[in-house]
Amino acid sequence: MISENLQAVKERIRKAADKASRNDRDIKLICVTKTATIQQIEEALAAGVTEIGESYVQDAEVKFKSIEFRANWHLIGHLQTNKVKEAVRIFDFIHSVDSLKLAEEISKRSAGQRDPKRILIEVKTSEEAAKFGVLPEHTLPLLEKISELPNVRVMGLMTIAPLSENPENSRPYFQRLKKLSLLMSVKRIKNVSMEYLSMGMSQDFEVAIDEGANMLRIGRAIFGE
Repeated sequence: MISENLQAVKERIRKAADKASRNDRDIKLICVTKTATIQQIEEALAAGVTEIGESYVQDAEVKFKSIEFRANWHLIGHLQTNKVKEAVRIFDFIHSVDSLKLAEEISKRSAGQRDPKRILIEVKTSEEAAKFGVLPEHTLPLLEKISELPNVRVMGLMTIAPLSENPENSRPYFQRLKKLSLLMSVKRIKNVSMEYLSMGMSQDFEVAIDEGANMLRIGRAIFGE
């Protein structure tokens, strides 16, 4: 079942990429395993999954004991500073950095690792009070400060669109992030790359692809409800 779901998702990605005149091989599928069991994750790995996304450090710690580094780990949920020590040990990529304080703690805890920790800046593109993220107008000052930290490397931006039954409702938020990414690219800030746009989930990833996403965070369409 998981293998079939995964292939169906990949086919949808291919079709959306073709429609947008893009190459689907340039789009990274992050398999979100926050509701998945170890057995289900094993099935996904056997079906070719190479990127795992988790929302909570404590859940990832349990699964990491079984999976270890057979996949690349992405932290896609909000990260508290008191969980950074564990996070930098497990995760290859942290998608949810939204403050200088958090970036400083990641840099501190990543000292001694072979490479700087790769991070994305989470941008709050909607007005939802419950959403985390830096406001678009505050992104440049934050990037300039984070660029001075020795053990992190900004690789792009991330956002979460408001949940909606209509995928098209996500489009303005994805457009906002894409526009911001282009503006940040022009600034040419040292140690900052706009290589990745992490946006789009099970309900709206085709729209995200159309708007330039090259990291998709998909769980429900692979593992079910």
